[in-house]
Amino acid sequence: MPSSRSSCEDSLFSVRGTANIGGSCVDGVFGRTRATEAFLWLFLIVACIPSNLYAKEASDTATEHMVAIGDVHGAFDDFCLILRRAGLTDEQNHWTGGRATLIQTGDLIDRGPKGRETMDLVMKLEKEAGTAGGQVVPLLGNHEVMNVLGDLRYVPPQSYASFVNNDSGKSRETAYQQYVAWYESHAKTLPALKQPVFAATKEEWMAKHPPGFLEYREAFGPDRSYGQWIRQHATVAKLGGVVFVHGGISPSMISWSLDQINSQVRKELAEFEKAKQDLVARKVILPFFTLQEILVAAQGELLAERAAGKPPDAAYHNLLQRVLAVNSWTCMSDDGPLWFRGYDQWSEEEGTSQVQKVLAAYDAAHIVVAHTVQKVTHIRSRFGGRAFLIDTGMLSSYWPGGTASALEISAGKFTALYLDSQEVVFDSKARASGKVN
Repeated sequence: MPSSRSSCEDSLFSVRGTANIGGSCVDGVFGRTRATEAFLWLFLIVACIPSNLYAKEASDTATEHMVAIGDVHGAFDDFCLILRRAGLTDEQNHWTGGRATLIQTGDLIDRGPKGRETMDLVMKLEKEAGTAGGQVVPLLGNHEVMNVLGDLRYVPPQSYASFVNNDSGKSRETAYQQYVAWYESHAKTLPALKQPVFAATKEEWMAKHPPGFLEYREAFGPDRSYGQWIRQHATVAKLGGVVFVHGGISPSMISWSLDQINSQVRKELAEFEKAKQDLVARKVILPFFTLQEILVAAQGELLAERAAGKPPDAAYHNLLQRVLAVNSWTCMSDDGPLWFRGYDQWSEEEGTSQVQKVLAAYDAAHIVVAHTVQKVTHIRSRFGGRAFLIDTGMLSSYWPGGTASALEISAGKFTALYLDSQEVVFDSKARASGKVN
């Protein structure tokens, strides 16, 4: 292998940037090998299954008492405390909310140390709430999608460590040997890429793949419990006349129904997995590659096409172009429902007009979003009580001054709950009577 170089991952691909190679991205039929054909088609078939068959969807029948909680980011202990504060769990973290509905608007994982424990708790509460006549509605956040796609830049060491098992040492060594073989087989292409994404020494590779990395990567696959669970999440839900979504619905998307938004994101996750499996079968990438490594490897394939000086295989070329355009997909776009920040950034005047359009499109009275930590670290009501911003930086070790919070919705009253206080942020009855709180 080449001599040591920097392990810095600065490249053409910024936080979510894309490389534009060979013109515009064109949808096409993916090339595939016989060995993977049945497996790959399975994902597209599953993605097209109606959502009510995919998993238990949110029910609009138990919405008399709803509680929405925003970004947790592995802050397991504070998450448990705010659940208890909202009357949804007991000291042993079992469901006590009866027929209440808990909506968790995504980003359970990344940044904080206890992402696995947080996922396990929500999975458990889903079952317990259902037995009691209530429901837990976990939505996708951008960080769930990032982990599914392999963007692991925000995964803390503790999360990898939580997946270590007795075979982790052997698995790491085997994976490294596979990487050496891959690196050597791509020796002609890599220098042209000028991308420091790939490790050049064993020490560098081991540092980028700590114990538990491989198991963590596998855990978010489509055939593993966490990966299956996340892929079943809706992106957006409407309950009791309130729309819940991680980032927000841009006015540019209101021609899409909520079902179409959910279906599109699920299809994209399946499409990416299919493309990844095809690239693995073609030995372009290894199964444990990160998203950044996948993109650079795909870029290398396009450069190789050009260097060959012959017409490329159209289906394979389209596959590479489609993968390189992943950051423009609905699940990763800045204007997509998982990344949009307009509800925080709009002025009151502009936002009132825009939110009215969104709510009218979905016959809803309010929308609840998270994703953007509020500077005041308190739940904020905006645009005349039409929108509620509920990300208050629960992971206070990452966001100084942040705090655990929950938005309780009952009988038209929206109450912000904190560990030591509460505040009515909007009361529709008071508003209707002219008593604005």
